[in-house]
Amino acid sequence: MTGRGERPVTIYDVARAAGVSYQTVSRVINGSQEVKKSTRDAVLDTIAGLGFRPNRAARALRGGPLRSVSVLTSNTTLYGFATVLEGIEEATRDVGFRMAVRLIESVDPAEVRDAVEWAREPAGAVIVIAMAHPGMAVLDAMPPEVPAAAIIPFLPRDKVPVRPSVWIDEYAGAKEATAYLLALGHKTVHHLSIPAWTGNQRMLGWRSALEDAGAPVPTPRYGGWSADWGYDAGRKLARDTKVTAVLCGNDDIALGLMHAMLEAGRAVPGEVSIVGFDDTPLARYYTPALTTVRQDFKALGKLCVANLFPLVGQSLPGEDPEHLDAKLVIRGSTAPPRGGSASRPARK
Repeated sequence: MTGRGERPVTIYDVARAAGVSYQTVSRVINGSQEVKKSTRDAVLDTIAGLGFRPNRAARALRGGPLRSVSVLTSNTTLYGFATVLEGIEEATRDVGFRMAVRLIESVDPAEVRDAVEWAREPAGAVIVIAMAHPGMAVLDAMPPEVPAAAIIPFLPRDKVPVRPSVWIDEYAGAKEATAYLLALGHKTVHHLSIPAWTGNQRMLGWRSALEDAGAPVPTPRYGGWSADWGYDAGRKLARDTKVTAVLCGNDDIALGLMHAMLEAGRAVPGEVSIVGFDDTPLARYYTPALTTVRQDFKALGKLCVANLFPLVGQSLPGEDPEHLDAKLVIRGSTAPPRGGSASRPARK
């Protein structure tokens, strides 16, 4: 039961107490015959013990006349956000759901409240792309009775989500990329970060790899998302001949950095190795082709929809993961430092 000041019991609480997945709890609530009797009884006993009240708004959607998903996002043009939206659109279209999108660019409480009310109005389901501060604010403000799922940067190990949440393991991807550069023989790796917020997993993975290797940890540079910012930051890095390897927060930053290095007469990868992040469609066509960390944002959008379905009576076979792995893609922008040597991994 919930008391004063406590959050309501969620489907995740029931799943954890019953020792099953939240999808299994959803199937029990929605009367699915796919759940064996002993499991169903255990889940029902747990529901009764915790005082969980299934989401009536979500259950009303099952077989109802309106089948819609409202998506709240802080950006629609950056590669990650746009490709996530593409995945959501494809997944919802495949099952006959309507999709609407609203841009939320501020953490102003009035704008956040207005966005939440807009998403609730159609009485459908909600997806929050909470990969930046405005989306996080909206997610925090979303009432627990609203059937919603979220795309988040990461989930702390000690936190239990109150609603389905999916993410890509950027921490592991950044750590792998940094370790790869160190294995090539670079003494350290500099970092041009995307705008900083709490839990920047790309930066944390970079730092962890350096610390594990006992390598110096340079001060990261923070800025924007654009090639322009990467170019400006790169002009400063180019003056330091000790800089031989750089991990960038995204591929656009890497492109700007690459141009700044070449303009300063520093060859890539002969003098400076550069790694991007995301693996945008053009990354393989840079000169040289960009080594980068691939994130399958379209698959992430589809995964979020799949994790939302059980909340709206769409019980699907199988269990969906909560996160996807990032993958290092080795191309031509990285090499051992001049005068160094390493056993270079095979290109992927």
